[in-house]
Amino acid sequence: MRVSYLGTSESAAFIAANSVRIPLYSESMKPSDLGKQPEDKSVDLNALCIPNPTTTFFVRAQGEPMEREDIQTGDVLVVDRSLTARHGDIVIAFEHGKMAVMTLQLKPDVLLRPKNKAYAATVAPVVEDEASSLEVFGVVTSVVRQLERG
Repeated sequence: MRVSYLGTSESAAFIAANSVRIPLYSESMKPSDLGKQPEDKSVDLNALCIPNPTTTFFVRAQGEPMEREDIQTGDVLVVDRSLTARHGDIVIAFEHGKMAVMTLQLKPDVLLRPKNKAYAATVAPVVEDEASSLEVFGVVTSVVRQLERG
């Protein structure tokens, strides 16, 4: 799955100054509770999706290799460069100069593996230098999707 770069998040100070808390309702709420402020329950989407603003960026997914991870074309992926990629993480990798979304496999061999069986795994010499044809660039931490209506 290829991605296109959308940009970086704002600074931590900017995000904190422009924070908006959204009411968070539980599944057990009654229809009459809609519109009422829930008891001290709200969520700040910035805090939820962007714990490290200075190292976070966004990409838009294009293609189908991650369909088993439920990442679809058009999804916005939140990517954090400060995280060390671990076995099983979904990562953004530069492969021959193009960004791709894959799952990092560290055992028994290092591979970058798409979740769609129609695509082959890439043997990964995961070293971060210019001579490498592959570089793990960041860890996907969230997926944002707009749902199509009726």
